[in-house]
Amino acid sequence: MAVPKRKTSKARRDKRRANWKLEVPGMIQCPQCHEYTMPHRACQACGYYKGKAVVNAAAAE
Repeated sequence: MAVPKRKTSKARRDKRRANWKLEVPGMIQCPQCHEYTMPHRACQACGYYKGKAVVNAAAAE
């Protein structure tokens, strides 16, 4: 069985973990109500998607 010959230093260990950061999801402004929303999804505020009302916003609340 392979066993490390030396202890891995904190600096070397942490270099591997340098890319473990979260990314902010891409947000777009709704062309109808100008609220920020996820792309390719119906707007949570007004219920529009691609210029058409697809969700009744009053029923969603």
